[in-house]
Amino acid sequence: MQRMGMMIGVAPEKVEEYKRLHADVWPGVLAMISACNIRNYSIFLKEPENILFGYWEYHGSDFAADAAKMAADPETQRWWDVCMPCQVPLDTRKEGEWWAMMDEVFHLE
Repeated sequence: MQRMGMMIGVAPEKVEEYKRLHADVWPGVLAMISACNIRNYSIFLKEPENILFGYWEYHGSDFAADAAKMAADPETQRWWDVCMPCQVPLDTRKEGEWWAMMDEVFHLE
């Protein structure tokens, strides 16, 4: 299992919309997340800075393949079309990232 953390901004005028969307995530999107070996997925919001922190545990053996599977899913693509206009990617993210991936520096079980 691999723990993964990521960050992105959320536009101030879109915070309430983003909260509403995530209070009722589409069932097909949730099923695809699970099908792609992602478990224990949480998103936290820090206001007033409007920074989102996402965390999940990846239980598969090929994250790139599972990420591609998710990206190819039509319902997930529609979900992203709704959510992405709310998000403000960090300027410091790596090429090809939307959410900026983070390095784990500490863990206590």
